[in-house]
Amino acid sequence: MKDFSSILATAKETILLESTSIANLTTLLDSDFEEAVKYIYNTNGRVIVTGIGKSANIATKIVATLNSTGTPAIFMHAADAIHGDLGIIQKGDAVICISKSGNTPEIKVLVPLIKNSNNKVIAITGNKDSFLGKNADYTLNSFVEKEACPNNLAPTTSTTAQLVMGDALAVCLLDLRGFTSKDFAKYHPGGALGKRLYLRVSDLIDKNEKPQVVSNDVVAKVIVEISEKRLGVTAVTSSEGKIEGIITDGDIRRMLNKTTKIDSLTANDIMSKNPKTINQTAMAVDALETLENNSITQILVTDDNKKYVGVVHLHDLLKEGIF
Repeated sequence: MKDFSSILATAKETILLESTSIANLTTLLDSDFEEAVKYIYNTNGRVIVTGIGKSANIATKIVATLNSTGTPAIFMHAADAIHGDLGIIQKGDAVICISKSGNTPEIKVLVPLIKNSNNKVIAITGNKDSFLGKNADYTLNSFVEKEACPNNLAPTTSTTAQLVMGDALAVCLLDLRGFTSKDFAKYHPGGALGKRLYLRVSDLIDKNEKPQVVSNDVVAKVIVEISEKRLGVTAVTSSEGKIEGIITDGDIRRMLNKTTKIDSLTANDIMSKNPKTINQTAMAVDALETLENNSITQILVTDDNKKYVGVVHLHDLLKEGIF
């Protein structure tokens, strides 16, 4: 019967081995890395990232990271490049070649072809003395002592090192470009991440009812308004639309616990004055922060003239994945 007792120990050993190897990359950084970043930053072309085998898989991830952080990039498989895809590379493009050994047959064929077209080559390799290391214009050393694979064969630690080196390039370029969260939102419009960066309060209130009463409205009308608009709250406003208070379904329950004689009560008698509000132009994530900091589930929304325009409920933020 198979012994499973070593699973956690093996996992921990793998993580520690890889983390140590990644930390060691800081000692391998030299002027070539700095010059490579400057070259990519100043080029008018794109970044073509290529590799073969597991290095090709890493190349696709580096391409995705570069594209999402403001550096246009394209993946080119090294084997396909020497069988017709070399035309992907245009004048002014920078080419990143990834290879642990730096001596694969495809790389040996590809690198001279790239350089013959006057494109510069940036190598990410674990062997600076390899064909790739010696023929690249800039060589980024991703050497690792040992793969996490117990046979020291399957690319594990080495591919992680390649990926981290690519991340380091991307982040340095991001920093040089002054890439902001607004730029990030432009490239990430989908999903919860994008919504956190671009969705505004005004986008949320458009989908909601607008519960509203005035201060002299009777409590019966307040109850109907809260019930019909189904947000658990209503704003109490002046005739000009300025917010005077707020009444929640909790306020209604507390009132009924005190008295059932509600005929003579008005909104003014049970409302909470000076409620929390937020401008409709604020980011939705700011509305979430206000709700969390004040332990509330709804917030009233105003326009630039401080007039009431709607309600944002915690459920609205949950539906959008901003939580």
